[in-house]
Amino acid sequence: MYLTFQNRYYGGTEVIDKIEIVCQKRALEAFRLDPEKWGVNVQPYSGSPANFAAYTALLSPHDRLMGLDLPDGGHNQSLYTYSIYFKKFSNIFSLQPETGLIDYDKLEDMAKLFRPKLIIAGTSAYSRLLDYKRFRQICDDVKAILLADIAHISGLVAAGVIPSPFDYADVITTTTHKTLRGGRGVKSVDKNGKEIKYDFQQKVDFAVFPSLQGGPHNHAIASVAVALKQATSPEFRAYQEQVLKNAKAMARALIAKKYTLVSGGTDNHLLLLDLRPKGLDGARLECVMNATNITANKNTCPGDKSALVPGGVRLGAPALTSRNFKEKDFEQVVEFIHRAVEIALSVKSKAEKISYFCYR
Repeated sequence: MYLTFQNRYYGGTEVIDKIEIVCQKRALEAFRLDPEKWGVNVQPYSGSPANFAAYTALLSPHDRLMGLDLPDGGHNQSLYTYSIYFKKFSNIFSLQPETGLIDYDKLEDMAKLFRPKLIIAGTSAYSRLLDYKRFRQICDDVKAILLADIAHISGLVAAGVIPSPFDYADVITTTTHKTLRGGRGVKSVDKNGKEIKYDFQQKVDFAVFPSLQGGPHNHAIASVAVALKQATSPEFRAYQEQVLKNAKAMARALIAKKYTLVSGGTDNHLLLLDLRPKGLDGARLECVMNATNITANKNTCPGDKSALVPGGVRLGAPALTSRNFKEKDFEQVVEFIHRAVEIALSVKSKAEKISYFCYR
């Protein structure tokens, strides 16, 4: 179901209406959704405001919510940003230390004790597939809403190369500039209430405007519409298939060099390199890699206490795949990363202070 604009505050916006409706239609088409069962809002400015709009729509102050712990690959904004709003009424679940995989049994036990109103199935540095069916079962058991945040994997979902959450989740949010490879924007997709007892669409739309936002960024919506059109092409699926191949090739090459990967590998577009067994941290390696024109970002690993000096780096395949890199190319990229690690270890042996690494 699409938004209607008869009550738009400003006049003379007929062209804007057309652009937004095209974007909504393309969003539903890209994810193969029935407009009679799903609504979509393309006005949120970015991912965090979209999630906050969903929380505002579906929760009351001090309602309880659960999400994956940040050091274990969860979203920074899923719980931490909203702790002011929900105070101490949020809780986290984590990975199994021995496998690096989400501990669904523990999640189920915690949910039964904590009784959250909403559970977030979303990650930012988790390299394995989420079991949305298990999330749904847990939510049904405790009568919780299931929100799937697919910001980091939406391109893979649209291409159909990894499982989709739409058969299980009540609300889905995503950004558009990551694996979807579009301009910066966001989509919030929600069940419209015809087959369930909640009218999510009306609540989400009202939370976005007028509750939390004013005028939408129309230029961004237009660029998102272009990306969504591209996401339905055979070329886009081929690209996403190559992303998965390249990520696995990068993982194999790192493992061959005796590096430690959280969860032992990858099923999606990214991997999390744990540097702690090497006696190094992500902050130092990030600085060395930046100095050699290799862009990566430091990232927490399970058990980390600091996000500023975390134990790992997060590595992804989409950007270099867009430059037509193949598996052999990623093996060479790993050689570059390995050399950066050796440099970082050498510098650390002579100068322990991190300021020596990150001088700008």
